[in-house]
Amino acid sequence: MTINNEVESAVGTAHPLDPLSRAEISRAVAILKEGPAAAESFRFGSVELREPGKAELRAGAAVVREADAVLIDRASGSAFEAVVDLDGGLVSSWTQLARGVQPPFMLDEFDECEVNCKKDPRVIEALAKRGLTDLDLVCFEPWSVGWFGEDAQGRRLMRALVFVRDEPDDSPYAHPIENLVVIYDLSSGQVARIEDNEAIPVPAARGNYLPKYVGEARTDLKPISITQPEGASFTVTGNHVRWADWSFRVGFTPREGLVLHQLKFRDQGVDRPVINRASLAEMVVPYGDPAPVQAKKNAFDSGEYNIGNMANSLTLGCDCTGEIKYFDGITTDSLGNPLTIANAICMHEEDDSILWKHFDFREGTAETRRNRKLVISFIATVANYEYAFYWHLFLDGSIEFLVKATGILSTAGQHPDQKSPYGQTLNNDGLYGPIHQHIFNVRMDFEVDGVNNSVYEVDTVIPEENPTFTAFKAVDRLLETEQAAIRKADTSKHRFWKIVNHAKKNIVDEPVAYRLIPDNAITLAADDRAHVSQRAQFARNNLWVTPYTRDERFPAGEYPNQSTGGDGLPAWTQADRNIVDQDLVVWYTFGMHHVVRLEDWPVMPRQNIGFMLEPHGFFNQNPTLNLPRETTTTDTGHCSTGK
Repeated sequence: MTINNEVESAVGTAHPLDPLSRAEISRAVAILKEGPAAAESFRFGSVELREPGKAELRAGAAVVREADAVLIDRASGSAFEAVVDLDGGLVSSWTQLARGVQPPFMLDEFDECEVNCKKDPRVIEALAKRGLTDLDLVCFEPWSVGWFGEDAQGRRLMRALVFVRDEPDDSPYAHPIENLVVIYDLSSGQVARIEDNEAIPVPAARGNYLPKYVGEARTDLKPISITQPEGASFTVTGNHVRWADWSFRVGFTPREGLVLHQLKFRDQGVDRPVINRASLAEMVVPYGDPAPVQAKKNAFDSGEYNIGNMANSLTLGCDCTGEIKYFDGITTDSLGNPLTIANAICMHEEDDSILWKHFDFREGTAETRRNRKLVISFIATVANYEYAFYWHLFLDGSIEFLVKATGILSTAGQHPDQKSPYGQTLNNDGLYGPIHQHIFNVRMDFEVDGVNNSVYEVDTVIPEENPTFTAFKAVDRLLETEQAAIRKADTSKHRFWKIVNHAKKNIVDEPVAYRLIPDNAITLAADDRAHVSQRAQFARNNLWVTPYTRDERFPAGEYPNQSTGGDGLPAWTQADRNIVDQDLVVWYTFGMHHVVRLEDWPVMPRQNIGFMLEPHGFFNQNPTLNLPRETTTTDTGHCSTGK
């Protein structure tokens, strides 16, 4: 039953949007094992909350606590979707997926691939031909196989690249075994084939970053202490957070990682909705080098790998500083056992320079108010790369999504006397870093001051009548259908997009709105005819807008692993549905075009990629006029006015 918008289920009390607890995951798995997944050959790809319908939540109706599960039968190679009624203790839906549909990889499949590759006589022989006999130092790095026009015959495959270490903690990425790839069949548990092309000498020069290799740390940097003597300004009740005028709920899924629900901003005592749900929905990392090993590298780190499952357990002083609130990420291993990623999500406040200031030169007085932001983040390690994902909420109602990319390059080998035109040579011993892209898509289920919204494209243009030659103005264009809303950014027109509510007006009788500022608006560089282009069509444009549909969750489709393409946004938008005054989802594509540099080696300094959402007539004036002055040690007890 529903109690104060919380659900009392058979395994405890939770808000309808709270992620499944360990007990709920165990219950869901037990129900499935007692039913259609009784065979020992079943593996659990994911078990997560089946989020209730928005209409149910708005109506305050009783909500059944349910779990979505994705399973694989290793005996048959078939995949299944299930819906489990946790309160009723039954499997309410059991669906076998089409032949060849492959759910994302499970964590232990990565380990399985490496272990079994090392046992295969053909692999051992190929390594021995290259003078590599100590298999303890050889590293097999499983990648998704993608799709390149070849029928996988329903097999669940991995594509393992090969590296080697000089010693146990040596960085293997300095020593790629180029032109050797192992295709591993997870269905049979055996190596399917080996792609063994020209043997290029393995680069011998090291590329290490651990202190024992680098040497003594510098001593000239003095400590910075971040303190909040009275504690943090946020309050947390379960997964609900209130900070300044913001309120929201924290969620977590195996595929997306951090999810924000029900983002609202309190204005004049009223909590006004802004976004109902926001998350990283997909990312793809295509490589631009046509060399045999590199040309097939195009990982979908969310849809193929379940990036939430790769979240780090964050540590104070290293990943986050200040007064910290952590949230655990609860997922499952392939046998259905609950798996807790402790401290998967970090939340804290940061100073953010000045928010507004004015010096009145006539009076000799100044008023300054400092900004701060609430930071909600998680960090995932995907083999060689680290991706740190940050949602920033600001006091003036602005929202920023930021990705900080770091980690180690996925390197390649070349002959020492050559320089590939498709990457940056990193040393004089045959190592280079291929050119590639990191392209992200964020799904935002907007509710700007209410459910029904519309989207405008805003360009700055020079009017035809321009006698002074100085005129320019912003012009709005309503995007009326899905096809009309498939858009690219255009810096020459200073383009941005507005999400508006026609039913709610501000003080000057204009619809209240938020605007999306398209920073880092790259698109896929590969040719339209490339297989990766067919599979990642969302990345060919920066903006997509669709009417909300519960099952339209991921821009490259539900199961991009080994898919042939065309799923997700390109398929849904063929209907060209009306998007005026509708419950809308906005999908924004952005990223990093990574032309590798020497400074990215041996470990990459972080690169920032992201975008901003800003209120645009959402408020009648600056909503932060009531901020207090910052106190200092001056006699007046606040910032000096200069007079």
